[in-house]
Amino acid sequence: MYDEDNSAYTPLPTPEYKKPNLSSVYALSKYDQERLCLITGKAYNIPTTALRFFNVYGTRQALSNPYTGVLAIFASRLLNDNAPLVFEDGMQKRDFVHVTDVARACRLALETPEADGEVINVGSGNQYTIVEIAQELAKVMGKDISAQLTAKYRVGDIRHCFADLTKAKALLGYEPQVRFEDGLSELAEWLEGQIAVDSVNKATEELASRGLTV
Repeated sequence: MYDEDNSAYTPLPTPEYKKPNLSSVYALSKYDQERLCLITGKAYNIPTTALRFFNVYGTRQALSNPYTGVLAIFASRLLNDNAPLVFEDGMQKRDFVHVTDVARACRLALETPEADGEVINVGSGNQYTIVEIAQELAKVMGKDISAQLTAKYRVGDIRHCFADLTKAKALLGYEPQVRFEDGLSELAEWLEGQIAVDSVNKATEELASRGLTV
């Protein structure tokens, strides 16, 4: 996207206080669950914290579910020697956080009384383009397969999404510890010998049939 001077906008980390601009049923359901938990906690004096996980990855993810995390979906494609399908131009940015960092954040929230009633981002503090992710995963899996850009937009998707961790660090003392390179190597090692049913083409056809890709 460009501003009035035809200069490219610089994407910024998403803070917890950003006003929701929900554009899909999926996003709405997540926000509704968050609000329901916080309101219930306050009404019944139950300590409650809402953690907003960004793109969680790690071993033992469901590889045959075409609606799970993007790394698992790409892994499923590559295990079957198929090219990862990437929407838009592949330059959209996301935040990938390792599951052990997510578990650490959950523990910190449980142990921090000041977290009661708060909404807190849990991410890696880094940003990667989706096409970068596809390339790096193929590399660590030993697959000489390039991503396929569909040039299609999936209705409801946002262009960039990565976490502002200012609040998590200040309130919980949360610091991501797993480097993406290390987490990806661990994932690749686990993927060896795994079997995945590649249902991505079927899922893509379903999205198109419902008018959810343009």
